[in-house]
Amino acid sequence: MKQRLVVIGNGMAGMRTVEELLTAAPDKYDITVFGAEPYGNYNRIMLSSVLCGEKTIEDIVINNRQWYIDNGITLYAGEDKAVARIDRINKKIYALDGTFAGYDRLLIATGSKAVIPPISGNDLEGVISFRDIVDVNKMLAYSRSYNKAVVLGGGLLGLEAANGLVSRGMDVTVIHNHEVLLNRQMDRPAAKMLQTELEQRGLKFKMAAKLKQLSGDEQGHITTVSFEDGSQLECDLFITAIGVRPNMALAQEAGIYCERGIVVNDTLQSYDPSIYAVGECIQHRGATFGLVAPLFEQAKVCANHLSAHGAAEYITLPTATKLKVTGINLFSIGDFQGDVNCEYIHFTDPAVGIYKKLVIKANKLIGAVLYGDTADGSWYQELLEKEDNISDIRDMLIFGKAYAVA
Repeated sequence: MKQRLVVIGNGMAGMRTVEELLTAAPDKYDITVFGAEPYGNYNRIMLSSVLCGEKTIEDIVINNRQWYIDNGITLYAGEDKAVARIDRINKKIYALDGTFAGYDRLLIATGSKAVIPPISGNDLEGVISFRDIVDVNKMLAYSRSYNKAVVLGGGLLGLEAANGLVSRGMDVTVIHNHEVLLNRQMDRPAAKMLQTELEQRGLKFKMAAKLKQLSGDEQGHITTVSFEDGSQLECDLFITAIGVRPNMALAQEAGIYCERGIVVNDTLQSYDPSIYAVGECIQHRGATFGLVAPLFEQAKVCANHLSAHGAAEYITLPTATKLKVTGINLFSIGDFQGDVNCEYIHFTDPAVGIYKKLVIKANKLIGAVLYGDTADGSWYQELLEKEDNISDIRDMLIFGKAYAVA
């Protein structure tokens, strides 16, 4: 008799786990999936491509409704099918509309939610985050009838949103609390080159900005963004992109141990051995996650244990940063700032917009920033992950694999 696997969350991490499981042990489980969005599983990473018109919603669907039917998976999708409660004693979960399912194994993949700035006016009409298809559809609607957009956050998501809205004809200002764009992923010289390139595309920036409040009109719609320095910006659409927090309320209410996320071990198991968790809702060895590469690695390990082949262990590796803006190539990985015990190799050619920086410690590559020419990014990532001794190829390392290993 098949065991019952229930998955809470129909996003990329949960569904990648199911895909891996169908390959590893196709007949082991009866699978039921609950998702709060009324779609099949889609590629959230590509939402910025939909926003700037390079792709349609249909293009980014990974598994359509038919896929669930073909694989014998029961899918409950839509707002009323969002899971409201986990009953761990009777091993059942309940959706908002009363739909329920029993489980032998439960996989929580509830993702994360956008951080909303704790300021006056954050609940006005026209203040949104950039997380799902609904948000993208709102942005597209605004771009057709409004002009001024303000994006809070000069990180990857904020820049992708801003670029998309500029390409749709809006007047866009990015506000960032730091004086360096992508300050968690880039050093100052690379960030400066990026900002210059984005300004040439029509984006405006207000850096090292301290937000004070958002104000609206009598209808409760946003009109103005005010700053601590007394300055103001006109605003029809305000997008917040200042990070995410693990969506763990459901797990907490069920008494599953959580800290900053649902705490899991190296096999992606929570403190309840019948409950696993993957993706942006988890905390593993103190770390939480916001990029897709580690999520897919977690999915692989989790499926390995759910299929009872249990040998894999999840290890957090340094994740590479890439910006999904057409025509802009940037890559960073590892400790790109370094410390007093590090050595640095630089290569800069401002005329063609190329900047490279490698950080070396004890004859090992520990960090890299590439701008303009990122062809060797994956090779540098490999050297970094394997902790290879690079002393033999050090002289040619900055020129890339073709020269260094020739």
